Amino acid sequence: MTPVVVLDTNILVSAMMGTGPAHQAMAACFKQQATPLVGSALLAEYESLLHRPELEPRYLLSPEKREALLDDFLAVCRWQPVYFTWRPNLRDEADNHVLELALAGGAEFIVTENIRDFQGGDRGASP
Repeated sequence: MTPVVVLDTNILVSAMMGTGPAHQAMAACFKQQATPLVGSALLAEYESLLHRPELEPRYLLSPEKREALLDDFLAVCRWQPVYFTWRPNLRDEADNHVLELALAGGAEFIVTENIRDFQGGDRGASP
């Protein structure tokens, strides 16, 4: 059985820029060595990143090829609805939906280049 994972948006962006381990993470999904989860919030974030003007010069792929890569990636993803939110209050509020998706889908790993953003959070612990 393959591990269930959530690929943070920075992994998708890095893969499209041709940098480092992000390629390996996506390749593992395409080779069915990992089962990636996607939900509505993460899908919206993936799609918004494809056409951000500030990223455009750094992408190695044309807009059409980025769209095709995302479509191919989504074809190997498992759709995971998130019926409730945990609001774990991570350092970056925008990352809360990634952790919620991982919890809802029973993911074993969140693959990210921003490990620091997923540490801590106010989940009932006192300082």
